[in-house]
Amino acid sequence: DEATVMLVDLNLQRDEVLPSEKAHAYKMKMDALKNQGARTDLTSTQSVSKFRTAEEVGKENNESRETVRRYIRLTYLIPEILKLVDEGRIAFTPAVELSFLPSEEQNEVYGFYENEEVTPSYSQTVRMKKLHTEGQLTSDRISEIMAEAKANQKEYLKIPTENINKYFKSRFTEKQKQEFVIKAVEHYHRYLMRQRDAR
Repeated sequence: DEATVMLVDLNLQRDEVLPSEKAHAYKMKMDALKNQGARTDLTSTQSVSKFRTAEEVGKENNESRETVRRYIRLTYLIPEILKLVDEGRIAFTPAVELSFLPSEEQNEVYGFYENEEVTPSYSQTVRMKKLHTEGQLTSDRISEIMAEAKANQKEYLKIPTENINKYFKSRFTEKQKQEFVIKAVEHYHRYLMRQRDAR
């Protein structure tokens, strides 16, 4: 447990930490601290409650207890949706709401994204969560909600990663890859402009 806490703290000190990495790190640390609270030979004699554990983890990482809990909720997402969070395609807040849906319903949401490349807004995920709680969230309702027009919906260009991964170092994050591709496009655009002006 002590080794887990030390490892998590070390990983969280990196410059670039993906939401999924932070979510799993917080969960690992919470579990380790709870174990330490139950075993007095590993920590002080005073047990650490679940309430206090989240607060302790947050304080050590300059985040609130609630933020820590919300990050841990991301570990309940299916891998496909969690990857969209890491890529910035789904924002943190709606992702937390989606985490309360069972995997079958999350798969329905992801299936709609795959077909239409549309991600849900916060208000849409809140409604889906409410309908699920009431036992009224069906596949048709998910499609109906996801199909609604959103003013802030961004368009994305999909490029298979296997086509471009050879140009990146193994430790490149998704954000770094995006920045690299944008710079490459800008550079090529300037090259074309110089070619045109030289004629």
